[in-house]
Amino acid sequence: MKYGVIVAEDEILIQQNIIKKIENSGTGFTVVGKAQTGIQALELINSSNPYLLVTDIRMPVMDGLELIEQARENHPDLDVIVVSGYSDFEYAKRAIHLQVKEYLLKPVDEDQLRTVLSSLANKYRMEEQELEKSFSFEFSCHSSREIAELLKNYLTREFDHDINMNLIAEKLNYSPSYLSKVFLQTYHMPPTKYLISLRMQKAKKLMDRNPDYPIHIIGEAVGYDDPGYFSRIFKKYEGVSPQKYRGGSTADTPE
Repeated sequence: MKYGVIVAEDEILIQQNIIKKIENSGTGFTVVGKAQTGIQALELINSSNPYLLVTDIRMPVMDGLELIEQARENHPDLDVIVVSGYSDFEYAKRAIHLQVKEYLLKPVDEDQLRTVLSSLANKYRMEEQELEKSFSFEFSCHSSREIAELLKNYLTREFDHDINMNLIAEKLNYSPSYLSKVFLQTYHMPPTKYLISLRMQKAKKLMDRNPDYPIHIIGEAVGYDDPGYFSRIFKKYEGVSPQKYRGGSTADTPE
């Protein structure tokens, strides 16, 4: 299986060098798009649904960190490797908060890049095996509604695990955009939004019923290993931080 990558780098020679190292890594990754600005990269991500984004930080129009934040709006499972000529700790700290897989300094070391890509490929293969167990006996449907229902049932059941829509689409022999389309038609929201909404509802219920549970335990229970990322997602969708919600929560939070 090939895993699609978008490379965002405004310096052409460096971009070409990174692409060459990815294509020669032997890890199953293939470059499906390249961009010199964050805006171009975001358009490519929205159109091609890659597994991985490899991005510089300093780019015209939209920098790499803003690109990551915006891309995650519609692609929360997108993996990211940041490459930069700037070893400034503040950049690295912000990148870590955005859940990037690795922060590599230029010039990118080929062996280091291969190690990161191999780790990601292994993660995808393990997820594929789990999906095989989940879908092998379930998938015998034909209509778009049946496909959407199958996906909804899977998301509802596995909401507390890592979920990669690209892997699910390939397992069901559909494109990610088609799965999103039929899900939207049936449930009036994209599957990624449904998953986040479900996780937020579960998180609120856990906080209501378990007022002494630490916030990081709540986050882990609904599929977010990084407590900072969980807090940002919660605040974005609920309007308050988990801590503030807990301070004013009530016991009648809806399912």
